[in-house]
Amino acid sequence: MIYWDHNAAAPVRAEVASLLARAFSQGGHGNASSVHAAGREARARLDAARARVARVLGCEPKEICFTASGSEADALALVGAFHARPVAERRRVVTSSVEHPALLGAVARLEREGAQVERVAPGADGRVREEDLLAALTPDTALCSLMWANNETGVVQPAAEISRACRKQGVLFHTDAVQAAGKVPLSLREVDADLLSLSAHKFGGPSGVGVLVVRKGVDVQALTPGHQEGGRRGGTQNIPHAEALALALELAASEQPQVASHVGALRDAFEQAVLAEVPGVAVNGAGAPRVPNTSNLRFDGVEGEALLIALDLEGICVSMGAACASGTLTPSHVLRAMGLTAAEARGSLRFSLGSETREDDVRQVVDALRRHVPTVRALAG
Repeated sequence: MIYWDHNAAAPVRAEVASLLARAFSQGGHGNASSVHAAGREARARLDAARARVARVLGCEPKEICFTASGSEADALALVGAFHARPVAERRRVVTSSVEHPALLGAVARLEREGAQVERVAPGADGRVREEDLLAALTPDTALCSLMWANNETGVVQPAAEISRACRKQGVLFHTDAVQAAGKVPLSLREVDADLLSLSAHKFGGPSGVGVLVVRKGVDVQALTPGHQEGGRRGGTQNIPHAEALALALELAASEQPQVASHVGALRDAFEQAVLAEVPGVAVNGAGAPRVPNTSNLRFDGVEGEALLIALDLEGICVSMGAACASGTLTPSHVLRAMGLTAAEARGSLRFSLGSETREDDVRQVVDALRRHVPTVRALAG
C-alpha cells in the first residue's frame, strides 16, 4: 500500500507505539487528581509531558492544556475565549473562509449566539492576503483566528504577520497549527499567538489527544466544567496519550528539517511528472508558499471520487479534502473559496506524503494517474 494521506492521519511512530504499550501494560494507572502515591506519580508524569510540549513550542508548561483532539482545541479556543473575553462590547470575530471545518463550526456557533463574524476570502492561490485580513480588524474585534497551514492545499497563511498586528490592537489571536506541526518550524516565538491548536495524530502520535496553548493572561471558559487542566477542561486526563503526544512532537520537531527536505523534493518531482505526463492537470495553490508534503491537483473533466476509487483499488490512498468532511457530496469549501467551480472542486484530489515516501512510490502514483485519468475522464463524458 502507498499511503499518501498523512494530512488526514500520519502513521503512529514505532517509538510512540512502544511507549503506549509500556504505559498500558506496566501499571501506573493512578488519577492525577488523587493525593495518594499513585496519584502523585500520575501527576508527575502529566507535568513532565506538559513541560516537554512547552519546551518544543517555546511557552510555559502551565500554558499547555491537553484536549481530546485538534477539533476540541479549536472549539475551546474560539468559544471559550470569546465567552471569557474581558471587554464585553467587543463582539466581532474575524477568520478566513478556508479554515478547517472544526474551526468554522465553532465560529458558526458563536454567530448563532450573537457574535458578528467576518470570514475573509483568500486569493486564487489559496492564501489570505495580509492587507485584507488587517482591514477586517476593527475596534470591536474580540478575536481573530487564522490557520498556520491549510489542510487541503498545504498553503501557508500569514499567521506571523497577523499575530503581531492583533497584539498591537489588543485582539486575541488564535492559530490552528494542526497541519504545520512537523512540516515547518513550529514556535510561538515565530507566531505570537494567544491560542494555538495541535493534534497528535498529524505528526506520529495517537488519535484522541490534542493541545490548546493558552498564553498567560488569556482566559477561556471551559466547554466541559471541571477543575482539571487549570479549570479549562474538565475530565480525568489521559496520561499515556499526553506522554505519547509529547514524544511524537519532540521527534517531529527534531526531524523536521530533514523530513521537509525529503518530502519536498518528492512532492515537487511528483507534480512535475504529473503535469508533464497527464494532460488537463493543475496544482491548486501553486504560487503560494506551501508545506512541503502536500499537493492538491485538479483534473479537468474528472470526477475525483471515481479517480480516488481507482487509485484505492491499486493500493494508493489519497483524499478529496478534509478527512472530517469525507463522505459528503459537498464540494470543498476551501477550493470553492479560491474561486474554483463546483465541478473543478469535485475533480481535485489531495496527495499528502510522509517521511516513509520513496521515489518508487512517486513513479507508481504517476503511472497510475497516467493510466486512470483518461479512463475516468471518458466515463464522465
